[in-house]
Amino acid sequence: MKAIDFFCGAGGLTRGLLDAGIGVVAGFDWDERCRSTYEHNNLGVRFIQADVRGIGPKDLRVNCRLRRFNDVLFAGCAPCQPFSSQRKGNEQRHDATLLGEFGRLVDAALPGYVLIENVPGIAKVRGFSTFQRFLRMLDANGYRYVYDILDAKHYGVPQNRRRLVLLAARQQEPSLPKSRYGNQLRPVRTVRQAISHFPAITAGECHPKVPNHVAASITELNLERLHITPHDGGDRRSWPERLRLECHKGNYKGHTDVYGRMSWDSPAPALTGRCHSISNGRYGHPEQDRAISLREAAAIQSFPDRYVFFGPNKHVAMQIGNAVPVRLSEQLGKHILELWGNGHQSRANGRR
Repeated sequence: MKAIDFFCGAGGLTRGLLDAGIGVVAGFDWDERCRSTYEHNNLGVRFIQADVRGIGPKDLRVNCRLRRFNDVLFAGCAPCQPFSSQRKGNEQRHDATLLGEFGRLVDAALPGYVLIENVPGIAKVRGFSTFQRFLRMLDANGYRYVYDILDAKHYGVPQNRRRLVLLAARQQEPSLPKSRYGNQLRPVRTVRQAISHFPAITAGECHPKVPNHVAASITELNLERLHITPHDGGDRRSWPERLRLECHKGNYKGHTDVYGRMSWDSPAPALTGRCHSISNGRYGHPEQDRAISLREAAAIQSFPDRYVFFGPNKHVAMQIGNAVPVRLSEQLGKHILELWGNGHQSRANGRR
């Protein structure tokens, strides 16, 4: 089975699909800065710099060297900021239309399988929303589909990361993979399991031998705040009044995650594209006085330690935080391969 990864970014989804045994032929993304990371870690898979709004089925056939799409998976994990609870303000963003553009490609090419991953909020928009239009397009083309909110921690990712996942198929009834961790299954993976093997570094330091093991610099004031924050899950509520931010003084009780530390023996909070900054979430190291390093963030996203990221630190953080976790991608890939194999077997039996 082959796949095309749209909005591929640094390649978290591609890496997981490849590990599952699916032959990813190309990744499309408008951001040229992701090319080095993507191609270095996913050898043989082409990174194609293109805006999805400007491509059609003919471009896919030429660039991906495919004649038909019957047994091809179109994976479209469009940027999710317009539907995210992290979004601030009411500004309109051009990437709110990208799911619709991905739907246009599905409508024109009719691939055998379709996968999307996005924030849960995408399905909560009322009225004739982008997501509802996407579902109607699938209905009109005879696709059967299923979607639900999956938490990455139930698939081996050491992170609380809830995402809407949709899988559609033209020739059979699809399903989503069952949880593999949590509840009565194997224990969920933790921050300790993900990052405790990395050598200690200080804020602003880059380890000379471990790729991407670099921690952001922080001010003396924030270093003092972090030093006072209790290890293993502490937060700003332990600060004395003199260290509190103006917006947090008085009886303010919200946003206790910012400047907080992760807990060793729990999954990490959901990472964002600013996961290397203590002021943007509970991204403090459980015991060292710094934010988690880029390497540690990648491990929490279940990238293997050999996966090297290229670019300025700020952009690398975006590459990591915006990725589909590799272990979740792999479990989705294995499940899709199983469905694909069962579908081929059923059609072969039907021809006898």
